[in-house]
Amino acid sequence: MSVTSTVRAEQVGPAYWRVTFDNPPVNLYDPDVESDLVDVLDRLEADRDVKVVVFDSAHPDFFLAHLDLGRIGEHGPGMPTWFDIVERLQDARYITVGSVRGRARGIGNEFLTALDVRFASREHAVLGQLEIGNGIIPGCGGIERLGQLIGRARALEVVASGEDYDADTAERYGWVNRAVPDAELDAVVDRFARRIAFFDAEALRAVKEILGHEIPTPSAESLAATHERFIQLFTRDFVQERLGRAGALPPEAVLDLELNMGDRIGPRR
Repeated sequence: MSVTSTVRAEQVGPAYWRVTFDNPPVNLYDPDVESDLVDVLDRLEADRDVKVVVFDSAHPDFFLAHLDLGRIGEHGPGMPTWFDIVERLQDARYITVGSVRGRARGIGNEFLTALDVRFASREHAVLGQLEIGNGIIPGCGGIERLGQLIGRARALEVVASGEDYDADTAERYGWVNRAVPDAELDAVVDRFARRIAFFDAEALRAVKEILGHEIPTPSAESLAATHERFIQLFTRDFVQERLGRAGALPPEAVLDLELNMGDRIGPRR
C-alpha cells in the first residue's frame, strides 16, 4: 500500500485498486491533494493489469468538500493539472468508480461526475454545486458534465439553486448510478469492482471507448471558456469580501457551514 499525505492508494487485487482521500478535517481539494492524486495516477498508469479503481474517502462526513479557494492561486492559471487529471481519468484504460459517503460539493462533485460509475450512501451522501452562493459558477467541468448526466433543466436547477441533494434524488436524476443503504455500500461497491476485475481487459476498454465516442465528454475548449468565466466572477470585490468573511469564522462555525452549506448559503427561512 502506498501512503501519501492526503491520498492513499491500495491494491486490493491484481486488477483492482482503491484510492482514498484523506485530507482532514473536511477533505478540501487543495494543491497537496492534487499533487498526491497525480502521483497515484502515475502509479495506476504504470500498472498494466489494472481494470477497475474505486475512489472513496476516509472521512464519513466528507467525500471531497470543495476547492480550497484560499489556495486557488497555487494551482496556476487555468488549473492545468486539474484538467489533466480529469482527462487522464476519462482516457484511462480502467473503469473508475465513486463510492460516496458524506459531502461532495463543488470540485468534489465535479470529480465524481468525471468518473465512470457512482454509488452513494442513501443516509450520508450529499451532492451539490455551491458556487452560486458566493457569486461564482462551477469552473471545473461541473456545468458541462452535470448537463450531460442529468439533462439541461435539472443541471440548471442544481447549479442555480446551490442546494444540497440527497442520494435518492441524485439516483432519480441519473446523477449517481445507485443510492445504496449505508450499511451495504462497501459490499455493493466491492462486488461490482471484483466483477469488473474478473472480466477481460480488452473488452472492458472497448466498452468504455465506444461509450466515450458515442457520448463524448465536454471539449477542452468549452471547459477552458467556462473556467475563464469562473475566474472573472471570482476576482470581483463582492466575491472576495464574501469569501473573506467566511474565512474569518471561528472553527466551530466553519464546521457548521461545511456540514450545512446548501442551507447556509441561501436566504434565511
